[in-house]
Amino acid sequence: MSQYDGVIYSEIAGFRPLLLDLRVPSGAGPFPLVVWIHGGAFLFGDRRFLPATVQPGAVFDALINAGIAVATIDYRFSGEAVFPAQLDDVKAALAYLRASAKDYHLDAERVGLWGESAGGHLAALAGLTDSSGISAVVAWYPLTDLSAVDPHNPETPMAKLIGGPPADLPTLAAQASPVQHVSSSAPPVLLIHGSADEELPISQSKGLHELLLAAGASSTFLPVEGAGHTFSGHDDIANLISVSVAFLAQI
Repeated sequence: MSQYDGVIYSEIAGFRPLLLDLRVPSGAGPFPLVVWIHGGAFLFGDRRFLPATVQPGAVFDALINAGIAVATIDYRFSGEAVFPAQLDDVKAALAYLRASAKDYHLDAERVGLWGESAGGHLAALAGLTDSSGISAVVAWYPLTDLSAVDPHNPETPMAKLIGGPPADLPTLAAQASPVQHVSSSAPPVLLIHGSADEELPISQSKGLHELLLAAGASSTFLPVEGAGHTFSGHDDIANLISVSVAFLAQI
């Protein structure tokens, strides 16, 4: 395996340089690529670390073992810049990786997105707004509809993402909601969500799933009975990783 840490993919005046880490399987390639997007309520988190409920490195190791390169990326938090800065950053990372594909032995035509929580939101949103360039999306317990979660509260992560309560900023809330970007051309999507998630209710994934199916797109919805946010309380997250990697291996 080749590993490239702290690669600058974007430099925006007035902000910190945005970095990514890239792991590429051994061999000649070109290899399919999955971009992992971390969670953290758009307020915190780190590209290098998985949720505390997941064994360190397990997601990245599983992808490499399946012959898939994996990039983990920074993006600006809502305390640094409001939406659409976060989506812009994901798309900038994708553009950098596609432009550098030959240098890193990547297949620019086979690119998937995988994220959890806020990262799942960004994975779904990027996939649905850049569907021609994304082969598959895996979203773990994502936010999909800003207007459906405490829309009048100015202190929620959703409000801080767009700069105010979604009820007061309906146009921006819609732009930031994956459910508003569903089309028949959407890439295949896998949504995995705990039935006991109190931070982002499972209806967030179920609603997006139903809209994708109604549009004629490919969507798979996997409820995890009794699991909370970050799959807390679930004793076989390793299997959820395996299911996710198998889905992405089809790209």
